[in-house]
Amino acid sequence: MEVIGRKEELAELRIVRESDDPEFVVVYGRRRVGKTFLVNQFFGNDFVFKVTGIAERGEKKKQLANFGESLRRYGSPLCPDPGSWTEAFASLRVLLENSRSRKRKVVFIDELPYMYTKRCDLVSALEHFWNDWGSTQPNLLLIVCGSAISWIVKNIVNNKGGLHNRLTRKIYLRPFNLAETREYLVSRGIILEEKDLVETYMVMGGIPYYLRMLEKGKSLAQNIDEMFFVRKGRLDGEFNNLYSALCEESDNYVKVVRAISKRNRGLTRDEIIKETGMPNGGGLTNILQDLDQCDLIRSYTSYGKKKKGMLYQLTDFYTFFYFKFIEKHTPSEKGFWRFQLNTPALNAWAGYAFEQLCLYHYPMIERSLGISGIQTNVSSWQGEGAQVDLLIDRADRIIDLCEIKFWSGEFTITKRYAEDLRNKIAAFMEDCNPRKATHLVMITTYGVKRNEYYNMIQNEVTMHDLLG
Repeated sequence: MEVIGRKEELAELRIVRESDDPEFVVVYGRRRVGKTFLVNQFFGNDFVFKVTGIAERGEKKKQLANFGESLRRYGSPLCPDPGSWTEAFASLRVLLENSRSRKRKVVFIDELPYMYTKRCDLVSALEHFWNDWGSTQPNLLLIVCGSAISWIVKNIVNNKGGLHNRLTRKIYLRPFNLAETREYLVSRGIILEEKDLVETYMVMGGIPYYLRMLEKGKSLAQNIDEMFFVRKGRLDGEFNNLYSALCEESDNYVKVVRAISKRNRGLTRDEIIKETGMPNGGGLTNILQDLDQCDLIRSYTSYGKKKKGMLYQLTDFYTFFYFKFIEKHTPSEKGFWRFQLNTPALNAWAGYAFEQLCLYHYPMIERSLGISGIQTNVSSWQGEGAQVDLLIDRADRIIDLCEIKFWSGEFTITKRYAEDLRNKIAAFMEDCNPRKATHLVMITTYGVKRNEYYNMIQNEVTMHDLLG
């Protein structure tokens, strides 16, 4: 099966495969984003050893038995199950030393965080394996992978002990962008009109596993119902699985994202504390950092404001869709989504989700505006009773104030809306005094209708431009 997109990641894998040095690589990213698929498709069956952790944390004996079974499957002369992780990696070393393969010796340890239990020797054993032996083997390529990003970052990427600065390559896998999503669906025989493609992304983001659940020959509304809103739907239970994969004790993570989801602009740290009742300490700091690392939220400072006013905003499409609709609806045989067209709840959700889609695809917006070669700083702005969804501060002394509207046809600037725009620009100029020219940019689905107010905008971008 062809790998869609992932050009940079594939290039990195080619580099380490063809390297003449020992390589220790981590591939990480949120659940269902395609990490295992990428590694398996790139290397095929060219593994000297491969093992996948069992998704049952706290079962050290089971994890060691699983590791031992993998050792035997790849020809280990040591038959008994290892009694500790130190023994497990010692046995792996023997297996590799006895391998007659003249190719690159590729070792793939998938879902490494699942193998970890409290107070176990997994990390120290991996440290010793690499530092004592692996790092001296020019033909060795060790790849570790995991969905529990917080664990991977703390114990592997930012390890302060024996693995500090030992990684030779870090590959972080992000969701597909809109163009890659279309390419992936086309490869599966699913052809969507552009607006349906955008709505698909607004529901589930560019997560390959979710996109694979779509069935050709059915409308988007039918697919969404069968994935989320009928009894035993195709993605039933996914929300709990997503956050339990993040860490063992996921309740506080869910509590934080639930609070943040209630306000589109996001919440400050103080507002999160007030909303959740959580203490102001390192625990909350770690949760916010982990959620940011996973691309589930983003932290940003409003243009012209100090870092003290940092806002945390929900950016994961599936999580937002879950809170707005899935969680509130009891599954039924008839479904739900096909009956929601043009309802106030759907329109409110779509407006916010389209804003997030535009933020995620701002490089395409810059290309459409012809400013890809200009240094820019992308942010938002919050003022008294006014806000700018997307602000592009350009090195050529121009600020693009982007208004984002998800519309079923051409968007019309009415007399009242034109006045609102003028007031917003005036409020921004008074609050920030940027001393740069300000350009008003409209980002819409099908463009802006040309009328007497059209000339107040300097440029426009459509959903077609977001496809690159």
